Amino acid sequence: MQPSAVPDLAHTRTRPVHWLATAAAMAGVVALAGLFQPDGATANQPERKATTAAPDPADVRLPLECPGTVGVVTGKAIGDLDGDGGQESVVTARCNAGSGSPPAGIYVLNRAKDGQPRVVATLLTPADGLSVSDLAVRDGAVRATLLGYSSPDVPTCCPDEQEQVSWKWRGGAFVRTVQGQSDTAAM
Repeated sequence: MQPSAVPDLAHTRTRPVHWLATAAAMAGVVALAGLFQPDGATANQPERKATTAAPDPADVRLPLECPGTVGVVTGKAIGDLDGDGGQESVVTARCNAGSGSPPAGIYVLNRAKDGQPRVVATLLTPADGLSVSDLAVRDGAVRATLLGYSSPDVPTCCPDEQEQVSWKWRGGAFVRTVQGQSDTAAM
């Protein structure tokens, strides 16, 4: 068998003119591709309110009556409670008693149409005689641990009862659920 003759491939040697022609061709392809773009997406998207910043409790007068002392915010949680895309603030507040475990309130803050923050719901009032711990907003619900007393003989420093509760927006009201019990509405 004889070795095959290798043809002369002089035309395959690259010269600067070949690179210049290749670059020009590629630039033409890229420019042409830029002219033919797909149409914009036209799928119907549900209209949602633009996400707004949660109201600052310092900008709102909370419905606390603290004769001889001031009210203090002791906890804050943020989330979208009504599904409109805007953020609500949930705050716990109490009168600054200086000692013991003064009763607290839980308030939901939102913005009015003019953008001003306001209290839109009271979930717990200080008149209920309970303290609050572990405030959070999860899955569109306000969750808290409420601390209370089994009798008037229990010192106010040391609540001896606790219950896990949550409030969820349903049918135009916040509905309270106690762990292991049925729902009750709160306004």
